[in-house]
Amino acid sequence: MTSKCPSEARILLSRLKPAIQRLKCSFVEDRSRAHFSSHMGEGEFSKWRKLDSRKYGLERPKISVASWTVLRNLRAKGFEAYLVGGCVRDLLLNKVPKDFDVITTAGLKQVKRTFQRALIVGKRFPICMVTVKGSVVEVSSFDTIAKDSGGEKAEVSQKPRGCDPRDFLRWKNCLRRDFTVNSLFFDPFANVIYDYTNAVMDLKSLKLRTVKPAHLSFKEDQARILRGLRLAARLNLSFSEETEDALYSLSSSVSDLSTSRIFMEINYMLSYGAAERSLLKLKRFQLLDILLPLNAAYLSKQVHNQLGIRSSILMKLFSNLDQLITCDRPCNDSLWVAILAFHLAICSNPQHPIVILTFTSLLHYRTMEESIRFARQNALATRTDMPEIMGVLDNLLDDEIVERVILFIEQVINSVHVLIKKESLLESMIRFPEFPSSGLVFIPQKMGQKVKNIFNILGNGVNSVKANERGQELRHELLKEGNVNETRFVLGKILATTLLHSKKRTQGSDAEDGKNDLLVTNQPQKGDFEQTKNTAGRLSNYFAMDTHVNRRRETQSGDKKLSDVATKRTRLADGEWRSRCHDSHSHGSNPGKKILKDDHVNAETRSDR
Repeated sequence: MTSKCPSEARILLSRLKPAIQRLKCSFVEDRSRAHFSSHMGEGEFSKWRKLDSRKYGLERPKISVASWTVLRNLRAKGFEAYLVGGCVRDLLLNKVPKDFDVITTAGLKQVKRTFQRALIVGKRFPICMVTVKGSVVEVSSFDTIAKDSGGEKAEVSQKPRGCDPRDFLRWKNCLRRDFTVNSLFFDPFANVIYDYTNAVMDLKSLKLRTVKPAHLSFKEDQARILRGLRLAARLNLSFSEETEDALYSLSSSVSDLSTSRIFMEINYMLSYGAAERSLLKLKRFQLLDILLPLNAAYLSKQVHNQLGIRSSILMKLFSNLDQLITCDRPCNDSLWVAILAFHLAICSNPQHPIVILTFTSLLHYRTMEESIRFARQNALATRTDMPEIMGVLDNLLDDEIVERVILFIEQVINSVHVLIKKESLLESMIRFPEFPSSGLVFIPQKMGQKVKNIFNILGNGVNSVKANERGQELRHELLKEGNVNETRFVLGKILATTLLHSKKRTQGSDAEDGKNDLLVTNQPQKGDFEQTKNTAGRLSNYFAMDTHVNRRRETQSGDKKLSDVATKRTRLADGEWRSRCHDSHSHGSNPGKKILKDDHVNAETRSDR
């Protein structure tokens, strides 16, 4: 009996040994647990998860070719390599990642030697930019630690007994990340997702929470405030209670960031298909008043609740921008800056429907005569429920329209100054004493000049036959690069869709983008305003009219005439129209009609539509 006891005890001990080993990482000394929890965020090892990626639909075909090549080459050299951060989050949410980031046990210099086209960038948080088949993959290293985080390294330098060294390495790295949903690691070779912060549970509940205590996290890096708003807007996430409290109390600290950092974060907000929702988040947490005070002042004057905000022209403009771009097909930053400038100009200078439609049509490379004709045909379809559009339908002479359009273009360009110059901003804010402003300006002056070129629609671009002959599809690569002609074209689509009643469009559909814009009849109307409201029903393909016009232009030897038009429009920009208009009023004549007729590229040779 007694001889059997030691034997039974050994058997029992052998059975309990695996469980004891598993618990070693869960139960550490009280002092160590307090140390991890108070300084490094939640350190409960029981939250660690290794998940089968195939159960979540994460398989190799969803990974970009460039990132897969980087992972494979690093593994071939004997290094650990994982996909990390936002790309794993987006794949789990069945969304297209903006980019794929890789983290590896290799040092950055070793990464650089592994690939032919690789460049190490960054001082505080260096990474290696690896170019594969035209795509750039950002590669970071586990060995890379921010220069100012030496204390953090000391805090987690002692590995608890029984923990896998690789688990501990990944866990230490995830503690330096901003939000739990960005702390996931994915090993596509082993089909394993490593989750150390309950990130998958947060994704299932669509909850956004910080890895560290929220107040501590936002104080360490104020850019996390903007990043959190962007993620919540793009992914439709709600904030944890702690995160929301910290956002309200620390939102003003964003002004301590460098202007270049603010511009980068705002560009991520507005250029990737979630601009309207991002602006609503900025408004909710009082950040719009800090970053775009004049736009925010106009918005606050017009609306008093969330429903009213969505009906404002600012939100409609950015909502229509969101219909044209996606996360993997973004726009250039010059487009959203141009929209902001237009918003400032139209709010401070409400326009007659015909004037604003003529301006919009000019953006689409029409001649002045074509633009005025279009404006007259579609004035009744203009949205007059917005205070920025005058509700009047009185007749305007052609020279009056031209003069007002020239003046409005000048006002838009002056609005660009408000966005890039502190003095101009503070001067404009005098009109709103109830909205104090610090004068923070984060948009670079170089960007301001680029936006001015977009609105230079009287003297440039009209002598380009190719510009006039373009189709209706969006050229996303040119838009992303900031091509002025493409940006101007897309801006015209956005303004027209915002200002005119049109059919509901489907987000992300190129077919809808091209076919459901603004349809106009090709037949001239009997009178300026003798249309019925049925015009709105014919506004589903406005820009398709250009295909008919441009097909005829192909048969004309119009180089000289195009040059003449460019010369005349340059004169318009220099103010010649004003003197002509003044003379016309003095002598009771209307030379504007004659000049507009000559301005038409094919006025003498084109057959009636």
